[in-house]
Amino acid sequence: MTSTHAPSVGRTPTPAEPRPTAPRFRQPRRDAARLAKAGAWARRAPLLPALIFVIAVTQVPFVITIVVSFINWNSLYPNDIAFGWFDNYVNVFTDATMRASVVTTIVLTVAVVLVSLMFGLLIALLLDRKFLGRGVVRTIMIAPFLVVPVAAALVWKHALYNPEYGLFNGALTWFFGLFGATAPQPDWITNNPLIAVEAALIWQWTPFMMLILLAGLQSRPLDVLEAARVDGASAWQIFRYMTLPHMQRYLELAALLGSIYIVQNFDAVFTITAGGLGTANLPYTIYQQFFQAHDYGAASAAGVIVVIGSLIIANFALRTVSTLLKEENR
Repeated sequence: MTSTHAPSVGRTPTPAEPRPTAPRFRQPRRDAARLAKAGAWARRAPLLPALIFVIAVTQVPFVITIVVSFINWNSLYPNDIAFGWFDNYVNVFTDATMRASVVTTIVLTVAVVLVSLMFGLLIALLLDRKFLGRGVVRTIMIAPFLVVPVAAALVWKHALYNPEYGLFNGALTWFFGLFGATAPQPDWITNNPLIAVEAALIWQWTPFMMLILLAGLQSRPLDVLEAARVDGASAWQIFRYMTLPHMQRYLELAALLGSIYIVQNFDAVFTITAGGLGTANLPYTIYQQFFQAHDYGAASAAGVIVVIGSLIIANFALRTVSTLLKEENR
């Protein structure tokens, strides 16, 4: 009988036994990875000129602004230019004019955002209903947001607020004339300067809020709403316990996006009041520091602070958008 034995563990294989080799999968995988990278670069290469242009237009000036913010640089005193490090930032937070402009910016932003949100939600609720001519009404309601900001501010300043020929005083004259009385002719900008600026901004930004909130209303699950109506829920109960919780993210998104833009608003303040009567917000004060006082360092420091604040708000806005997208994909 012939006996067979298993090859020993450390034995060198004979020529009859082929040497075991590793699977030949690594090279094709490496080739596929190289092809994928090459394809990705081929798709991104046409975007590189646009990316370089955006960096050159936006980021390079911002870096220069940061550098200037650390320099004590007033063009009226060309011999006193020197690095001051954080002196300009300290001046922003200690100067009475800067502090007043920061407070004005906060008051202006909060008032405009809250009132615009309220009006935007009411208009969105109305436009969410079906009625004849709804498309035309939507277009008309969006129109104020499409007007150039300077043109809108000029319309409010001259066509509406003017005490001699403005629409508001004209309406008062007509109304009091019905009763044979003499109408008051207030100077709207002088008597209520900050409210005058806020009203113009609310008129322009309410359509923006309305668009976002209308999109949120139209994303509600209609079957759930119909089930609630069948179960006897009133319109107020549906709004209070179903619509408002669903609209929370959209309200947050509208408030954050509106805050980003209104914090940086310059046109309305410059056009309607020229920063007078306590309406100078931070962007207008930066304009005064740069173009009137010629203090480039202090103006740059204030500008950097505005950008940082806007980025913080934008970060919350992006988180809200990402949460909305996750909820929509579920």
